[in-house]
Amino acid sequence: MSLRRFAVAAVLAFASVSSATKEKAPQTPISGTDTVHGCYKSVGTMKSQGNIDFNTQGACNELCRNKKKVAGASNSHECFCGDEYPNKADLVDDDQCTEPCPGFGDDACGGLDTYTVYNTGLRVTVGEASEAGSSSTSSSGPAKTSSVADAPASTSDTIETVTASSQPENTSSGPNVAGIAAGVVVGVVALSAIIGGVFFWMRRKRNAEIEEEHRRNAAVNAFISGGKPPSSSGGLSMSDSRLDPVMNRRMSDGSIADNQDYSRRILRVTNA
Repeated sequence: MSLRRFAVAAVLAFASVSSATKEKAPQTPISGTDTVHGCYKSVGTMKSQGNIDFNTQGACNELCRNKKKVAGASNSHECFCGDEYPNKADLVDDDQCTEPCPGFGDDACGGLDTYTVYNTGLRVTVGEASEAGSSSTSSSGPAKTSSVADAPASTSDTIETVTASSQPENTSSGPNVAGIAAGVVVGVVALSAIIGGVFFWMRRKRNAEIEEEHRRNAAVNAFISGGKPPSSSGGLSMSDSRLDPVMNRRMSDGSIADNQDYSRRILRVTNA
């Protein structure tokens, strides 16, 4: 009789062990599909979204996807969502997440102070939270800040040194600007002088050409009218009129020509 009871107890124990819910092994994240990331003892920076009456892996992940969160976690009815996984230092063995999900008992939804963490499928690459020990480092920050505040004199000395060194740079840049301005003014004046000189030279040349053309026209007109062309000395002739045989002739029509000899008689032959 005792052997029979022992056999029944063994069968019941085996059945209870085989029917116990186990955490799924961590899966490689797949875009658009929720996957199990692991069993953790904390949720890191994820925030609670309240309880889901029939919580499952799919129900919690759908809630987090609707909130544009890349990570999720479950502990029985409660669902958490966030932008990063818990720190890997909080990762525990999968056998510590054995709490059956209220909506689907074959899936594990955390355990005793443990959480089943998911990738919601919105992004394959997801970061993780910083270690819990980093808070001690941040707490030492105010002490360093106070030590800096205790020495305001050294800070002011540094500022004065920088201000003093910046003054020569400003003064040295002054002459450069003045030199550039002076160069521009001199260039403009020189260019104006060149343009003015060219203008007056062209005007004088034009006047000389006009005078020369007028002189040639006067000479042509004088030659056509029988006079003498004006000389280069403003039209005034310094030559003696007595040296010009044309001037000594008698130009009237009723006078006897002076270029013939009338002292000899001219013998004319006529037919009787």
